[in-house]
Amino acid sequence: MKKNFTKLLSIIALGFAIVSCSNPSKMAKEAILIGIDSNPKVLEVVADEITATYSITFPEGYFHPKAILEVVPVLVYEGGEQAAPTFKLQGEKVADNFTVMPAAGGKASNTVKFAYVPGMEKSRLELRISVWNNLKKLEYPAPFKVADGANITYKLVHKTGLTALATDNYKKIVSEKKETQILYNINSSDVRTKELTKQEVKDFEKFLASVKADGKREVSKAQIVAYASPDGPEALNSKLSDERSQSAKNAFDQITKNNPVTGPVDVTTVAEDWQGFQELVAGSTIQDKELILRVLSMYSDPMVREREIKNMSKVFKTLSDKILPELRRARFIANVDYTNFSEAELVELSKTNIEIMDLEALLYAATLVTDLDLKVKIYTKAGEKFKCNRAYNNLTATYLDNGKTEDAKAALAKVTNKTTSFYYNNAGLIALLDKDYKLAGEMFAKSDLKVSKQNSAIIDILNGRYNDAVAKIAGTGDPNEGLAYILTNQLDKALAAITHDCSHAAYMRAIIYARKGNFIEVAKQLTKVYESDALKARSEKDIEFAKFRE
Repeated sequence: MKKNFTKLLSIIALGFAIVSCSNPSKMAKEAILIGIDSNPKVLEVVADEITATYSITFPEGYFHPKAILEVVPVLVYEGGEQAAPTFKLQGEKVADNFTVMPAAGGKASNTVKFAYVPGMEKSRLELRISVWNNLKKLEYPAPFKVADGANITYKLVHKTGLTALATDNYKKIVSEKKETQILYNINSSDVRTKELTKQEVKDFEKFLASVKADGKREVSKAQIVAYASPDGPEALNSKLSDERSQSAKNAFDQITKNNPVTGPVDVTTVAEDWQGFQELVAGSTIQDKELILRVLSMYSDPMVREREIKNMSKVFKTLSDKILPELRRARFIANVDYTNFSEAELVELSKTNIEIMDLEALLYAATLVTDLDLKVKIYTKAGEKFKCNRAYNNLTATYLDNGKTEDAKAALAKVTNKTTSFYYNNAGLIALLDKDYKLAGEMFAKSDLKVSKQNSAIIDILNGRYNDAVAKIAGTGDPNEGLAYILTNQLDKALAAITHDCSHAAYMRAIIYARKGNFIEVAKQLTKVYESDALKARSEKDIEFAKFRE
């Protein structure tokens, strides 16, 4: 009996639904019968645009065959409202080109977009529906609210980006080298007096004296290398080079008697100087030098080399006269370290005697000072005096880091080489500040600098490519790393990445805890957020904290 009664009720309800909209005007009165849904239910701003898909479900018998339904999606926000294009549906007997909804019922969906304007962070999406009955338009009793909005979390992105400073080549220790040599007679290790009194040896002595008198220079190491020419038996040459090393050390001590070397003195030998032989032959005008060089390249065994060369009797005579005597020698090499200006000296010079500073000293000094005016003065001097692109690039970066966009543009305009990674990066930052995101992205893409890759993540975030942003800045400590994790809902990683104690960082932590449902921590973080009036005002409307405010 109960089963029959339930069946009867179902038939009555169905009959009611079929006849309830027996004319179009009744559709408005029976608005409660339709179902409304939206995806998403919480609107989100992505790349300055809000996108939502709403759907309307009509029960069987609801949609009159001669009705035309107009749906106007409207985003209502503080300060105004914005309507999307009207979506129209028609009954089966309407001769028009709108979406047909049969009397049997069904679902119709439509996607709408709204251009973001400030105020939409506190908004609602509603559907305003009306139905036409012939020439009569009937409004539905009330709009249908389908979604709340709008989430603007991505707008927490740091858009200033990271500047790129071109590196200087300043050397705190400048190495230089001075060399001389003495020659020996064939098969002899005796040092001849004339070898110690020749001009190049005297010049070597004068050089050592100048180093001794200069408080900024010192001989860090000296080298004595004694050689034997590659002609003759290898055992004899080995013994001869050892003997020459001993006599050469004595000669070196005599030469440096008045200017002793404080650093270590290394003594080495080369029994058969094939490398020196090859270098002298290659630089000579000997007629058959190519043939000699070919022999050297074909044979690595010293005995075979010597035999083949001696077989060229005419050539060997020339070698004996012009090449081999130059290889019976000992080289004296002084390695000198010059201690350049200290950091303190560079800073002082930049203030008091900037004209004596060379380019690399200027570029390095600029990195040592914190005073903006002095930093600008140094980079400007380097740019003007040396026509240096690195200086103007760094001047651009300095202005950008201090919020002086117009000055940065003027400095960048002085860069003549506009194809360096530093130029591309800093030009991209200027385009970013000008909201020319397309140009900014192009500039960053042309640079191979790590910071440029990180800066391009800003463009990704602004354009809604959140996963791409994460891929570029994960693990870098970039200012936007935590935000990128939030936008991809990787909340634990976001929390670990946000390490600063500023109001901005606290705001992002508050969002994380709000999404986790930890409202005690939300309250703690908002205490820090409220130190910033702007962030406090934002948080009071932010839909991220809607449940916290309930």
